[in-house]
Amino acid sequence: MSVKQRTIVNPVTVRGAGLHTGQIGEMTFKPAPVNHGIKFKRTDLDSQPVIEADINHVVGTARGTTIGKNGAKVFTIEHVLAALTGLEIDNVLIELNMEEIPIKDGSSRYFVEALEQAGIKAQTADREYIEIKEPVVLELPEQKAKIVAEPADDYSLTVVIDFETRVLGEQAASLKNIKKFKTEIANCRTFVFLHELEYLLRNNLIKGGDLSNAIVFVNREVSQKELDRLADLFDKPRVKVKSEGILNNLVLHFDNEPARHKLLDVMGDLALLGKPIKGHITAYRPGHQINTEFASVLKEYHLNNKPMNEKPPFDIYADPVYDINDIKKILPHRSPFLLVDKVLEIDENHIIALKNVTMNEPFFTGHFPDEPLMPGVLQVEAMAQAGGIFVLQQMENPELYSTYFLKINDARFRHKVVPGDVIVFVIKLDNPIKRGICTMSGKAYVGNKVVMDGKMTAQIVKNKQA
Repeated sequence: MSVKQRTIVNPVTVRGAGLHTGQIGEMTFKPAPVNHGIKFKRTDLDSQPVIEADINHVVGTARGTTIGKNGAKVFTIEHVLAALTGLEIDNVLIELNMEEIPIKDGSSRYFVEALEQAGIKAQTADREYIEIKEPVVLELPEQKAKIVAEPADDYSLTVVIDFETRVLGEQAASLKNIKKFKTEIANCRTFVFLHELEYLLRNNLIKGGDLSNAIVFVNREVSQKELDRLADLFDKPRVKVKSEGILNNLVLHFDNEPARHKLLDVMGDLALLGKPIKGHITAYRPGHQINTEFASVLKEYHLNNKPMNEKPPFDIYADPVYDINDIKKILPHRSPFLLVDKVLEIDENHIIALKNVTMNEPFFTGHFPDEPLMPGVLQVEAMAQAGGIFVLQQMENPELYSTYFLKINDARFRHKVVPGDVIVFVIKLDNPIKRGICTMSGKAYVGNKVVMDGKMTAQIVKNKQA
C-alpha cells in the first residue's frame, strides 16, 4: 500500500541562539508542495538563497553538519533534520535569519513540539523510499567506525558508542519503530567532555554555548574552584560532579542518553538523502563524518538500483507535472523548436516527458513528402530537451541557465516515428551532478516499443545576460 508524502499545516517559528556562532535569531517552518523536499532559505542574506538539504551540499562535519551552496551556509542542521525524519515530514521550507540552527537544549525536542503545533497533513503524491535490498557497508578503520545498512520492511536503527573512558564507555541504543522517535529519542541531548568544553571556549567556538545545551562529562579529577570558574564563565549557579561523572546541573533522561543522541545524529545526517529509508541501520562509533560519507554511499546505491517505471504502459493523459507553459519557463526553446509538450513524472533521479507528433510539424514538409518520418536527430534533440528540463528544474532560477550537450553516445534508432505517434522519453540520471556536468541515459517509446535510446552528457552554464 502506498504512503502519501506529508507537510505541515501552518507556519511555526522557533527562536534561539546558534551553538557555535552565538547568533540569536529565528527559524520558521513553512508548508511546502509535494516533491519539494526539505530546503533552507537564508532570509538574512540579500539574495535570500535556498539550500536543499542534500548530501551533495555538505561542506563541513566538524562539531556538526554544515551544508552550503554558492557561498551561503547553514550550520548544525542534524537535530532539526532528525525531528523532520522522526515525524515523517517530507516537504517543508525552513526560513532562517541566521547562519546556524538554534541549539535550544541540544536535542530535537523543541523542533518536534513546534512541528506538532503547526500540524501535519498528508499530501496527494506517494512517498518514495530508498529501499535497502542487500547489505551496504562503510568502514573508517582509523576512527574504529563502521555503518551497515541491511534490508528491513521499515526504518530502524541501532547505534553503539564507546569513548573508552571511565565515565562513558560502551553504550547502545535502538529505535525499532520510527513512530517512537518522539518519546524515545527526540529529547536526548548532545554531550561533551569537560576538557573539550575548555578547548572550545578557549578557541572562541561555542559563543552560544550554555551548560544547559549539553550533558557535560567529567573524566578526570577537577577541583571545585575550577568548576566554579566554569559556572561563572557561563553565568550559571555553582555546579558539582555527580557520582556518574556528569555535572549536576542536568538530570539524564535515560541511562544511555548519549547513545540515543548519537542515534538522533545519525538520523539527521541520513535525512540528507532526501527520501526516507526502508532498512535497518547499524552504526558503530558514528560521527558526522562517517554519517555523511555513508549517506553518499547510500545515494549512489539508490541511483544504481532504483526501480524506475521505464516501460509502458504510461498514462499519457495524466495531469502533467509540468505543462507547456511551465516548460517555457524552464527551457529557452520556442516554436518550431520546442519539442517537449509535457512532463508526466520527475524526481531527483529521472524524468518522463512526451511529445505529440502531428502532421503539422514543419520538418515533415521535406522529411519526406510522401512518407513523413520524424528525423532521428530531432528525436535526440527532443530527448535532450527533456533532459534539460530535468537538470534546470533543480536550479533556483532555471531561466538564468542553459544546458549544453557535450556528448551523445550509443544513439540507436529502432523504429519509425510518424505523424499521430506520441513519443514518450524516459531519462535516468547515471551519476550525481558534479561541477555542472551531468550524464544521463534515455529511452524513447511509442506505445510499447522502444524507438530510440542513447546516453547524453550535458553541462549547465549560466547565461551571459544573467
